[in-house]
Amino acid sequence: MKTNKHFQGERSGAAGEQASVLLIAEPGKATALAERIAKYLPQRLRSRDRLERRWTTCVRSKPYLSDEQTDFADVIGAVDPSSEGEDIVVYLTDLPRREDTLPVVADVSPGHCFALVSVAGVGAIHIERRVRAVTELAIARILGEPELMPQGAARRFPCAQTENGSRYFAPSGLRRLRLLSGMVRANRPWRLVAGLSKVLVGAFATGAIALATSTIWLFADTMGPWRMSAATLLSIVAMILWLIVDHELWERPKSSEGRDRSVLYNISTVVTLFIGVTVLHVALFCLLLFTACLTLPPELLARTLGHGVNFSDYLTLAWLLASIATIGGALGSGLEDDDAVTEATYGVRQRQRIKETRTRSNEANE
Repeated sequence: MKTNKHFQGERSGAAGEQASVLLIAEPGKATALAERIAKYLPQRLRSRDRLERRWTTCVRSKPYLSDEQTDFADVIGAVDPSSEGEDIVVYLTDLPRREDTLPVVADVSPGHCFALVSVAGVGAIHIERRVRAVTELAIARILGEPELMPQGAARRFPCAQTENGSRYFAPSGLRRLRLLSGMVRANRPWRLVAGLSKVLVGAFATGAIALATSTIWLFADTMGPWRMSAATLLSIVAMILWLIVDHELWERPKSSEGRDRSVLYNISTVVTLFIGVTVLHVALFCLLLFTACLTLPPELLARTLGHGVNFSDYLTLAWLLASIATIGGALGSGLEDDDAVTEATYGVRQRQRIKETRTRSNEANE
């Protein structure tokens, strides 16, 4: 157990007393978040600190947690906060942690001066503010000084005592939806759109070829909004299914204990892909609308349709072309680098994380 040289015994609050916090974060979004929190954490703690300590913070990017259900005691053993020079160690992970069906936002061990915070557990909005509040709450719990807690934080995050300290849960009300939204946000679906460049090029080529076919003009003029909407939905679903199958994104549970986790991972994958493919579809619509307006004269289109045309006819044509192009783009997704897609899914990243952890463990044993 770690013995803290600054906080043991009487806390007299002598002038010049220093306190240091180490934020350990997993590479990527969690590290960027830790750096932003570390920047303002000393000022926020000092403003509520009756002892007027001088707070310092530092950040380290390193993954320790290989699985979301890793026991908190094992995490403490892996991180070994007693070996650190800082007084308090807080580990930020992007993995979702749960107790049965309840999302866990933090595990705190005052005896080890250590806290584990789940970024996914706080939801998809106001992430920095919420993670910072949980971090400050954990520090206040470690020190046993309630005055350091953010206002209302203890009420928002229910607490339960555990064998190793305290466990804080997500706020009541739509907890699982909050966790799911946090996982989707951590998947960063906008990066999926940026990564599928070959899909976008292939889909646009498909749409451009279809634009030169007069039969497509007639289809767009006669299908109506309901059939067009159905075609759009089917094209998006086809793209999602192709991405899942081609890149092996579906998580299959190997045991009954892993079934709930697989369901959560798969739902977050589908939602992430739906957002990414929908944005891709909208981008195709805009590109094809611009191309149609630029290359297709109204007189030619009117002669084929048998009536006068206006901008709404171009919108309808681009709508149908985007649906056709999305299906064509699904075939192009097979040419895409797996990294562009797998980075947007929890299940694949989890398998990679476990593999890397085992590799490091074997190298350490050798």
